[in-house]
Amino acid sequence: MDFRQLTYFLAIVDHGGFSRAAAALYVSQPSLSQAIQVLERELDSSLFHRVGRKVVLTEAGAALVPPAREALRALELARAGVGAVRELRAGRLEITSMPSPAIDPLSGMIQRFSERHPAVSLSLRVALTREDVVEMVRTGGCELGLLATTSLPLPNADVVPHHVGDHRLVLVTPPTGPFPAGRPVRREQLEGHRLIVGQRGTGIRAYVDDLKAQGIDVRIAVETEHRVAFLPLVLGGVGLAVVTESWADLSERAGALVLDLEPACVQHDVLVSRKARLTPAARAFLELAVPPTHRVRL
Repeated sequence: MDFRQLTYFLAIVDHGGFSRAAAALYVSQPSLSQAIQVLERELDSSLFHRVGRKVVLTEAGAALVPPAREALRALELARAGVGAVRELRAGRLEITSMPSPAIDPLSGMIQRFSERHPAVSLSLRVALTREDVVEMVRTGGCELGLLATTSLPLPNADVVPHHVGDHRLVLVTPPTGPFPAGRPVRREQLEGHRLIVGQRGTGIRAYVDDLKAQGIDVRIAVETEHRVAFLPLVLGGVGLAVVTESWADLSERAGALVLDLEPACVQHDVLVSRKARLTPAARAFLELAVPPTHRVRL
């Protein structure tokens, strides 16, 4: 049974006969009759009594009318829904992001997209490491993912990367020091200080691990997956934190001191997409998120 057969069946019911139904559908009467015969064989039931040039529904035919109408209405709703998604009058887009780029640049991307396509809902999922982002996009858990990395290009060839911007790393300290305001902090000045760090796989943790590899004896006071805990821990005197500059405004408003690092360390924000064909919403998001000068695959 297919939707064409149901359309033909209901046309006969609504127009009162085969000839009128064929004319309304712009098909030949033999084609219409053949389709109904196939449907009757599939159902193992006669659907019409042929009485001269008229047709009358059998009991089986009458029983088929309501579900046939319901099925065709469902098809029309499905077509309308697909059309709405295609035209971005509806739909849903799932995005995963590491914590820091979720503040900036993702919030700005979402604002621009929502202003342009307010009918599309967005679902944001957290990923703690670069590898987590890539895996969620690669396996289809999300269509798009935003990550931060200190190295380009990405080593993973299973996703398509789009460079969307850069962020410096900064040092967040209590307002009382230990370093004076307005002066960059050199790497070696971090010797002996206690640091609050993220888990392995993040760019912030890589910076601290690189310090240790260079022989700078920094102490890890707290390792946490909860990036929002960094600022309270710093203000509580537990340790210092190296974060992306997207946290600078919030940190300063909370009373912390934000200092530049020397030499400067830059993280690249990369939006990754699936290699498979993207939904209209994902394509539209990429168009708004990726600057024209960055629309070259890395």
